[in-house]
Amino acid sequence: MDIIPISLPTPFYIGPVNVYLIAEDPITLIDTGPKTREANEALREGLRKARLRVFDIRRIVLTHAHEDHCGLAHSLRDQATGAQVLVHDWETGHRAARLEYEESRSLLMRAGLPETEIESMRRMYEGVRRYADSFEDHEYNSLRDGAELEFTSGTLQVIHTPGHTPGSCSFLREADRTIIAGDCVLKRITPNPILSPDPIDKSRRFRSLAEYLVSLARLRTFAPTLVHGGHGEPVNDYEELFNRYLRAIRQRQSEVIALLPKTGATAWDVARAMFPGTDDVHRFLAVSEAVAHLDLAQSEGKIKVELSSGKEIYRS
Repeated sequence: MDIIPISLPTPFYIGPVNVYLIAEDPITLIDTGPKTREANEALREGLRKARLRVFDIRRIVLTHAHEDHCGLAHSLRDQATGAQVLVHDWETGHRAARLEYEESRSLLMRAGLPETEIESMRRMYEGVRRYADSFEDHEYNSLRDGAELEFTSGTLQVIHTPGHTPGSCSFLREADRTIIAGDCVLKRITPNPILSPDPIDKSRRFRSLAEYLVSLARLRTFAPTLVHGGHGEPVNDYEELFNRYLRAIRQRQSEVIALLPKTGATAWDVARAMFPGTDDVHRFLAVSEAVAHLDLAQSEGKIKVELSSGKEIYRS
C-alpha cells in the first residue's frame, strides 16, 4: 500500500500539518489541511508529484475535525465529484464552531471562567472557523470502530482512539503494523486533550485524558512498527514514546495537584497558575489541559471536587 505523506502549511502555532495520500484505488486522502490558499496549493503540488489531481480523489477520511485537519474537506469534495467524506459520529468541529455555544458555555462556567472570558473565547473561535467549511449531517458518512477501508492491495482498519477529541480515529495497516494516527500520536509533543461535551450526554464533560490513556494502550496492543502522526516526523519506536507520554502525563498531574490550595481552586485558577500570561487560543488550551488532569486525578481518588455556586472546586 502506497502511503504518501504530504506536509501542508497552517496559520496555527502548531506549524505544518501532515495529510496522507493512499495512491491506489480508490484514491483516498486522510485529512486535508486548513482552508487557505497556501495549503491548497501545497496539496495540489503533492498530488501532482504522485501524478494525480483533486478530481481523482474518491474518499476523504478525517482523523478528527479540527480546522488544520478538515478545513479543505468541503471544497475538495465539491471538486472531486462523487468523493465520499468519512468522519466519526462523535466529532462536531466539521458541523459548527469548535465552541458550540450552548453546549460549551455551561462546561466553561463550571470550570470557573468568567462570562467575559467565555465570550472572548467564543469570538476568537468564530475567527478560527474561517479556515474550515461546515458539513451538514447528510454530507458525510460515518467511520465505525473496527470497520475496514478497502483498497486494491489491502485494507486500513478504523480504530476509534478518543482523547484529543471524542471522535478521533486512527487507521491500521495490519500487514506491516503501520498506523496513521492523526493527533493521537505526535513525536515531539504530547497532544492536548480538548475540553468537549460528552457525545452521549452533552450536559456532561467528556473525560478526555482517561480516554486518551486507553487509546494509547490500545494502539500499543498492535505493536506498531511505524506511526504517522498529524504533525512532525513519523514514530519508529512506539514503545519508547508510549512510556514517555505516561511519564509526562504523570508529572503534569503532580504539578496540577500541587497547585491546589487548601481552600480549593477551579480549573480556571489552575490553568492561570500553570500557564501565566497565555493569550488568545492558548487560554482555551490551558483550561482544557487543567480540566483533563483534574478529572483524571479525581477519578483516581487523588483529589476531591464539589460544586459551589455553579463552579467545580477541587481540593487535594
